[in-house]
Amino acid sequence: MGEWFAKRRIGDLPKRAAALWGGRLALVHEGRRFTYGEFDREVDRVAKGLMGLGVQAGEKVAVWMTNCPEFMFLTYAVTKVGAVLVPLNTRYRTADLGYAVGQSDSVMMIAVERSGPVDYREMMAACLAGYSRDGDRISHPEYPKLRQTVMLGAPLEHGLGWDDLIAAGEAVSDEQLSARAAAVDPDAPWVIAYTSGTTGNPKGVLHNHICLRMIQERALLWSYAERDIHLCYLPLFHLYGLSEAALVAIMTGAAMVMTTAFDPDEAIGLVESERVTVLHGFDTHYADLLAAKKRTGADTSSLRLATFPSGVENSIPVARRTEKELCHVVSGYGMSETWAYITSSRLMDPMAMRTDASGVPMPDIQVDIVDPETGEPSAIDAPGEIRVRGYSVMMGYYNKPEATAESYDADGRFCTGDMALMRGDGYMRFMGRYKDMLKVGGENVSPAEVEAYLMELSGVEQAAVVGQPDPRLAEVPVAFIVPERGANLTETSVIEHCKGRIASYKIPRRVIFTDGLPMTPSGKIQKFKLRAQLDA
Repeated sequence: MGEWFAKRRIGDLPKRAAALWGGRLALVHEGRRFTYGEFDREVDRVAKGLMGLGVQAGEKVAVWMTNCPEFMFLTYAVTKVGAVLVPLNTRYRTADLGYAVGQSDSVMMIAVERSGPVDYREMMAACLAGYSRDGDRISHPEYPKLRQTVMLGAPLEHGLGWDDLIAAGEAVSDEQLSARAAAVDPDAPWVIAYTSGTTGNPKGVLHNHICLRMIQERALLWSYAERDIHLCYLPLFHLYGLSEAALVAIMTGAAMVMTTAFDPDEAIGLVESERVTVLHGFDTHYADLLAAKKRTGADTSSLRLATFPSGVENSIPVARRTEKELCHVVSGYGMSETWAYITSSRLMDPMAMRTDASGVPMPDIQVDIVDPETGEPSAIDAPGEIRVRGYSVMMGYYNKPEATAESYDADGRFCTGDMALMRGDGYMRFMGRYKDMLKVGGENVSPAEVEAYLMELSGVEQAAVVGQPDPRLAEVPVAFIVPERGANLTETSVIEHCKGRIASYKIPRRVIFTDGLPMTPSGKIQKFKLRAQLDA
């Protein structure tokens, strides 16, 4: 890890922040404001509640919530008692949700009742249909580890509400909580973050507490400090949001202004009213923020920094506009398996180095660009696959030893499946993906997973999903379907089949019916030919 960085536990961060900056503003969300002292007390109440309900060290706690203070409290409370946080994408629907809860071996599921038109309570109830009771616990054959549900809002039948969780902790003493927190091993996993894979169902990425070093390194590199106010519209169920807003703020004594979801007019208004200094996001966020500023005339003079995963060709124009019209841009590259921003630009670099590339490797992180077939180093300015070795690389995929082993090469480097080149100045430029993965507005989408759901529809003989360029979302899914003879399929019926079962960003925007799919002699679909049809 490097001798300068002492191992820390994520669950200890609120207590440390309260001791250093107890009276400073920590969190703002929809009119609710918490100092670091108040934040720490809320975390302890939730941690005691988890202990009171029997959550043990190493057990998994699934959290299915939009951004809210309670999500933040849970993040630190779950890790403080030595359990493992399983943040779930709020755009999951019943099939995604059921898979993640079961595959993660979660013992408790905590959710928000609803957000806008989305009824999470109803979907949870649908997933748990057919459960039985065993004393104060539930039992379901598809989720053998699951014991309890907690709802922020009206609880499920036989489930618990948020107040029940807090009340369960009243019998737990400060000394008991402190002893549990002190026993947490920083080398043990603290989070399982689900990311879509090329083989279909999402994979749970395991990380331990050592990721805090990466955050500290970047805080030094980008001069994060107590004076900063970070705007967090990135979802906390993504490691990008969790790392670059939540963990960065509490480690540096900064404030975090959080929105439930991303709304560009709301976000740009908060920049003005809360005097936000730091933004985080993808090119889609910044494009929308620039439009919102133009539309509303908001005062954004408080901004000093925008962090931006740039380098890929279609993001560079947005990065340049952000630099000119909003504030100073810094860029980098990362993914769930390696942690956020394993490469980063420097504050004082010329603009073109910050907007047109993806930075240099962080200390003690080895980033190689190689021929994906041979593993040999690519020449300067020649594209190759990004392979990574270092302390921030994942511990593995949860309960998927074969997938974990297949993700590393013979030299022990993690194979990202992403394409980049290394420039002569030592800066990497991310170029896209080797793996058959789509990136829809910052969300990873596995074509294989979507294809699997399409194949469940009666009348579908074959299905293939590819990405079509989109000016706002980078790309969107398009489905090619070979119907069975006599099938009465329409684009509408295919899309309706997907709604409510898979996340909205995974649903094909177009459905193209064809008599056959182009295949290799070995029987693999030639998706490059399908993409060419879209470009024709």
